[in-house]
Amino acid sequence: MGIIKPFRFISKHEIECRALDILEAMKQTPQYQPQFPLDASWVGEFLGLDIVWDTIPDDDLGQIAARILPLDRLIEINENIPQLRGGFGESTIAHEIGHWVLHIDQFAVERLHRLRKQGVYMAVDPLLCRSEDELQGIEWQAQYFASCLLMPRYLLEEKRQQRDLTQWRDLYRLAEDCGVTISNLLHRLRDLQWIEEGERLRSKSY
Repeated sequence: MGIIKPFRFISKHEIECRALDILEAMKQTPQYQPQFPLDASWVGEFLGLDIVWDTIPDDDLGQIAARILPLDRLIEINENIPQLRGGFGESTIAHEIGHWVLHIDQFAVERLHRLRKQGVYMAVDPLLCRSEDELQGIEWQAQYFASCLLMPRYLLEEKRQQRDLTQWRDLYRLAEDCGVTISNLLHRLRDLQWIEEGERLRSKSY
């Protein structure tokens, strides 16, 4: 039985709203108040997901960066890919949460759980994510969700008052404040049109 929703276009606005809905729901739950840099695993826990680092063997198509086991409510991150650590690791976890929120049919998951309790088992394939530079379709949607979750507009609005977005030094500090890589930050700021593509930035030294 398929639990992955059919592909559909989702606007940036809708994706950003879905991420903000989660952050706002966390704010209403005292033990899950979001703090930045945001621990994406904390968000997963709030949503009832387990997140583990484990070895994920390659398949016929090559290396797998992460996978979601929907019926187990489990996200596995491949510990054998060193670049997934640090700020990129948070982005990877947030990316997988994006898949869970946007692309997993929650009603189908709950139905299969009910059937299991009645002794009826159906096989469900995991959702696989690979280490690819080009993000398209649902991968782009999940990555945009991750950016909005880790770098919500309201946080960047607050932080930009204390930073000069034309200075590399301030950009690196802002990336540290958000717990993301500098490339993720630059992509988000360009998407918000706060800096322009190809804009010459000043002084990369600290």
